[in-house]
Amino acid sequence: MASRTATHEIILRQWHASVDYEPVWHAMRTFTRSRDQAGSDELWLLEHNPVYTLGIRGQADQPVSEISGIPVVQSDRGGLITYHGPGQVVIYVLIDIRRRKLGLKALVELLEQAVIDVLAGMDIDAGRRDGAPGVYVGGRKLASLGLRMINGRTYHGISMNVDMDLAPFERIDPCGYEGLEMTDLARLGVNGDLQAIGRVLAGEISRLLGYTRIIDAQPDREIQV
Repeated sequence: MASRTATHEIILRQWHASVDYEPVWHAMRTFTRSRDQAGSDELWLLEHNPVYTLGIRGQADQPVSEISGIPVVQSDRGGLITYHGPGQVVIYVLIDIRRRKLGLKALVELLEQAVIDVLAGMDIDAGRRDGAPGVYVGGRKLASLGLRMINGRTYHGISMNVDMDLAPFERIDPCGYEGLEMTDLARLGVNGDLQAIGRVLAGEISRLLGYTRIIDAQPDREIQV
C-alpha cells in the first residue's frame, strides 16, 4: 500500500540552466522503470537546449540526425515531431496514475487544463482542439504534450512556449500538422520570468492532481547542464 506521504506530496525538481534532452530522457525512463509503489511522484521543471524530438509514431526506417544543424532524437514518447529550445518551459510528469486513479487520457486533459487555467490568470483565452492534443490561442499552438506509460507510471510531459525563437518550428510539421502555426507568451503580450512561470504551471498541475504539498528537491547531478 502506498504511504500517505506518497499520495499527498509531490517532489518538484527544478533545473536552473538549459539541459540537453537525451540525458534527461534516459534519467526519467530509468526513474520510472525502477520506482516502487511507495515512491513519491515527481515533476521535473526545466528548459532544453535546441533539439527536435520524434515520438514513436513519427520514426522512420532511415532516421534523420539533424535538421538545419539542430539534432534530432528518436524518443519513446507518444506523438510525432516537435521542437524544444531556450525560452520554453518543459515539465516532465513522473506520476503513478493508477495510484491517483487516472487514465492516460484523463492525465492529458488535466495537463491541458492546467495550462488553460494558468493562461486564464494572464487574461489569455485558450482552449483545446479536437483530435490535436495541446493548448491553442487564436488557432496557434502554445503548448504541446506527449507521454509514455510503463506499469501505470508516466514520464515525458508538457511544454509551453514562453519567449522563443519560433523559426525551428517552421522547418517541421509540428506534431504532424502541416501548416500549424506556433506562438508564445511574449507574442501574446506576456513578459515574465520563464522559471517563475514554470513554477506556477507546476503548482497548477499539482493542484489538479490532488497533491496538498510540493517538496522542492535538487535535480539529478548526473545530468549535464
